[in-house]
Amino acid sequence: MVQPISFEALQVLDAIDRKGSFAAAANALYRVPSAITYSVQKLEEDLGVALFKKEGRRSVLTPAGKVLLARGREILEAVDRLAETTRQVDSGWESRLNIAVDSIVDFAEVYPLIEEFYQLKPDIEINLYEEVLGGAWESIAEGRADLVIGAAESQTSVQGMRSQLLQQVHWKFVVSPNHPLAGETGIVSQQQIERHRGVVVRDSSRNTAPLTMRVFARQPVLSVPTLGEKIRAQMLGLGTGYLPLHRIEEQLANGELVEVRMESSPETTPVFSAWKSNNNGRALQWFIRRLENL
Repeated sequence: MVQPISFEALQVLDAIDRKGSFAAAANALYRVPSAITYSVQKLEEDLGVALFKKEGRRSVLTPAGKVLLARGREILEAVDRLAETTRQVDSGWESRLNIAVDSIVDFAEVYPLIEEFYQLKPDIEINLYEEVLGGAWESIAEGRADLVIGAAESQTSVQGMRSQLLQQVHWKFVVSPNHPLAGETGIVSQQQIERHRGVVVRDSSRNTAPLTMRVFARQPVLSVPTLGEKIRAQMLGLGTGYLPLHRIEEQLANGELVEVRMESSPETTPVFSAWKSNNNGRALQWFIRRLENL
């Protein structure tokens, strides 16, 4: 039985959604617009469903089209991973390496490693992207990333996961010099802190319960997407919170942030690099060795 849904048709749907129009999809796929239109019309005819509907001058996916695209992208990604695995088996070197950098790590700390790697293998594609808290571990577990740098806490209990200590992070409770707590000369209690807004970084997990760390239970919060934005928000006086010392040394030195003395001592926590134990790609192994020696 001939299946109506072809790999090519899924690529067309994906390109239309990503690029925003049939014409832009045609450019992305190096095809004429009429070929894109024909591909969609034939797929709709073969399936007996409408995949797009008109909204003003735009064509948007119907509910059926959205489901087809979502499931279709899983197939496209699976085929892409299969091709990558085949190439890797042949040479031992991945053609692409996906690295998730937890928000606690400044990308400036990662770029020297990338530069060093490119001296060895300039043709391998490196994809860097940012994750937060549980999202870092999830990116490895679900295959979005081959390596995570800076994950909080060790998840060695997860089957098939390997991790190694990257560094110990020292935390400071800090505020803007214009914040009311900046004028406190003595030790500040938890009750005093809870009267003021805290700034938190949102967990980037997609399919697992989000984590929250170093937040007071009764405190109103401003939620931001990355640690860099948390630092910026606290410098502007929009809230309070713990920040890693290695990311704010300059701001503390020039007075853009000031430390608040707490009842409890500032904590120190470990962060890790992590990867799937069954991934033996040579590019991944190179990064693992280099991170071990940092």
